[in-house]
Amino acid sequence: MATRVPPPKRVKLSGPNVPKPAPPPTQAPSVVVQFRSSVDGSALGPAINLPADTARDGMEMLVNKLKGGEDDDPTPFAFSLLIPNPDPNAQSTDPIKIPVPNSLQSDVLAPTPASLALLKTSIGLGNDFALPTFTSEDIFTVLCEPQAVWRVRPVSRCSSTLTGHSSPILSGAISPSGNLAVTGAGDATARIWDLTTELPKCTLVGHRGWVLCVAWDPLERFIATGGHDGLVRIWDVKTGKPVGDAMSGHSKWIMSLAWEPSHLASTTAPRLASSSKDGTVRVWSLATRRTQYTLGGHTACVNVVRWGGDGLLYTASSDRSVRVWNSADGKLVRILSDHAHWVTTMALSSDHILRTGPYGHEGKRPKDDEEAKAVALSRYQAHVATMPETIITGSDDHTLFLWPAQHASAAAATPKKPLARLTGHQKPVSHVAFSPDGRFIASAGLDNSVKVWDGKTGRFAASLRGHVGAVYRLAWSSDSRMIISASKDTTLKIWDLKTHKIKIDLPGHTDEVYFVDWVADKVISGGRDKSVKIWKH
Repeated sequence: MATRVPPPKRVKLSGPNVPKPAPPPTQAPSVVVQFRSSVDGSALGPAINLPADTARDGMEMLVNKLKGGEDDDPTPFAFSLLIPNPDPNAQSTDPIKIPVPNSLQSDVLAPTPASLALLKTSIGLGNDFALPTFTSEDIFTVLCEPQAVWRVRPVSRCSSTLTGHSSPILSGAISPSGNLAVTGAGDATARIWDLTTELPKCTLVGHRGWVLCVAWDPLERFIATGGHDGLVRIWDVKTGKPVGDAMSGHSKWIMSLAWEPSHLASTTAPRLASSSKDGTVRVWSLATRRTQYTLGGHTACVNVVRWGGDGLLYTASSDRSVRVWNSADGKLVRILSDHAHWVTTMALSSDHILRTGPYGHEGKRPKDDEEAKAVALSRYQAHVATMPETIITGSDDHTLFLWPAQHASAAAATPKKPLARLTGHQKPVSHVAFSPDGRFIASAGLDNSVKVWDGKTGRFAASLRGHVGAVYRLAWSSDSRMIISASKDTTLKIWDLKTHKIKIDLPGHTDEVYFVDWVADKVISGGRDKSVKIWKH
């Protein structure tokens, strides 16, 4: 006898368990937009009728078309809306610029309470400020400010191979101005190199173990080094001599160092944060050369510490958590714990601005520390006006998490959940970095690949394949158009972000390349072959 198929179940049309149909999506209104140049205020073309939810990328495409730019390499723009000053008692009658980082709909017409609070903070308005009411007949005047109109020429040759270290080079960094570089090696020394003359400047001797990490003061006065001996040492850049004795307190080796941003730090007593294998983070004052406070919430090795531009400290640990601290008093603000394995790498969207401080691509040097502090503050404020300070973390669980902008107050409405979970790597993530403009994220993995993601949404953009060994480190060009990666396969590769292909292959090292850094038009690399290579165009 054949088996009969049971009749299908009847669909319930009513009842408490019947899901209600989703409401139809509301259509964004159309608005009339007049794009104007931020340089002279001239109109870039006729007024255009477009949907209010047109994203920034769409507006960039329109402006490039109006300006007749190149389709293969369009100029990125930052947009701001001009509105009349609502304060009748204001001394200036100039209109107010409202940043439009996303779209007119989400930033101006229907902003969320969180984005409205961020807007008031970024343009310095009081809590009683309210956006004006717009009608369908209003013309929105949008200023267009070109971003990264300058270009960095890709390096194409090794101009110098510098020797001196007797053990593999484990860490290195170029100074904020791009004139000097420092490397730390397994021979218990660090060395300063002059990138202009391409000669060694001085040797920093004092550690009793491997120099695992190095960090430049944003004003380029000091260098901090952390070693396998658990000591943190400060060095004078001009003389190469140690500034006082070593700062001791950690019971195990130093994993990461972070200077207080120059626009927040005291010009006479800057502070430094160090993370250690002992599970603690210490904040040191250079005035007293003592620990100001210790952050002891982690239960395993603290792999990375970052000092944010709004006064927050971020720590990533092998206890699978990321913690946010208030740098003023050392109190815990928030715990972010979504990773399933060790959190080994972390980056802020403002890393490039905080690292370079007052040194921009124009090559100008500040006259004194006060001017440097003011310039660094203006650069940081201009950056976060279009791109809030977000965090990206990478883990040995093969994933990355993009976290929303954090706030110093524990009571602030900051979600603990990540904005996105970035999957795609087949092995642990070794390094992650935001592009200088914050629009993209690049991650390096032990699966021989470099992956590119959207900096705001975390959406996958491209996978860059060409290395035949694990990729250890990567760095962005300062115009956000290229990435350079260092690999176990002994090569460096420069990737074009437009084509997502190799632009230039840089062989030369004879063994694994452990670090690479790129500032201005100079690249420096080092690794297991004990040599430092300087690359230029």
